[in-house]
Amino acid sequence: MEKKKIKVLQAIRQGKVGGGESHILSLVKHIDKTIFEPVVLSFTDGQMITELNHTGIDNFVIPSEKAFDFSTWNKVKKLMQQQQVDLVHIHGTRATSNIYWAARKLGLPVVYTIHGWSFHDDQSLPVKKARILFEQWITKKTDCNISVSASNQKTGRDNISNFNSTVVYNGIDVEHFSPVNAERKSLRKELNIPADAFVFSFIGRTTVQKNPLGLIKAFQRIKEVNPKALLLMVGDGELKEAAVQLAKELGLENHVVFEGFRTDVADILFSSDVYCLPSLWEGFPIGLLEAMAMAKPVIATKVDGSSEIIHHKKNGLLIEPQRDEMLTGAMLELMNNEALRNELGKAARQTITTNFDVCKMTRQIENIYTNILSDN
Repeated sequence: MEKKKIKVLQAIRQGKVGGGESHILSLVKHIDKTIFEPVVLSFTDGQMITELNHTGIDNFVIPSEKAFDFSTWNKVKKLMQQQQVDLVHIHGTRATSNIYWAARKLGLPVVYTIHGWSFHDDQSLPVKKARILFEQWITKKTDCNISVSASNQKTGRDNISNFNSTVVYNGIDVEHFSPVNAERKSLRKELNIPADAFVFSFIGRTTVQKNPLGLIKAFQRIKEVNPKALLLMVGDGELKEAAVQLAKELGLENHVVFEGFRTDVADILFSSDVYCLPSLWEGFPIGLLEAMAMAKPVIATKVDGSSEIIHHKKNGLLIEPQRDEMLTGAMLELMNNEALRNELGKAARQTITTNFDVCKMTRQIENIYTNILSDN
């Protein structure tokens, strides 16, 4: 008789693709399906759900955009029962608020991955304190907390008493994200980008966290120095309209190319010269890993996650967050120094292949699942 597989519910708040969603897609693709059977729950539809449908992974959407949406709790519980779930893996705080009750009612073990804390220094003190209290409550109730970086773990320990977690770094498919992959193609012609343009790229959600407006302001000076410089911004989010408007106000309409969400990220990177990630905060940015795997020189801010991956002037450039003039300086330095670009790009690729392969990440998470289930 065939041994029953361990059914793991991967749960996240939205179906749009960002860092946490990309993490889930990689995890369910590479998990050992002779042992585990993944199923995914999201509270909104989106590209992640479309991708899961293409790969044949069972997935469900229980529509809700609210935290603590009590109307979803029994629906979540019913789904867990119908799917005969053995373990629940929750990604992010918002999802936890609508999933934890059902998991505990059914006596299921819970793993919680912190892809980036819900509290930040730019929040008002009451908001930050409230979010810290909720994170403290969550992390003390789960069977295992996973931090996606050591700095992510340290932030938890600095703000939450007796916080405990296991660090599992995000990983990516280093064969797919490879500059020598035979499938790679330039998209410059498709995107109407001149062959001789110097392309800075930004790929990610156009949100406050990623600071797209700061990047556009920093790029204005670049365009003045080199008219052939171009900024390619790929992604959607609540600041997309503001970003387009800012580019117009600064006279950059012909120097900033906006694209919506795309799945051909490797080809976007292949078509770029430098990758920029001017985030205000991070968990452990998968987009940065992808760019480095493609041997692109990268500029990132000195925040959780990014500062663990990048060693300044060794495999990329690190700048302080919210310092537009520093970002401009780093962009100019890379644009004007081909030797440095090549050196950083080569070191970046080596960093990813050595430390951040998706298979290593998946095996670590599988071990967490089996250890928890053996203790229950």
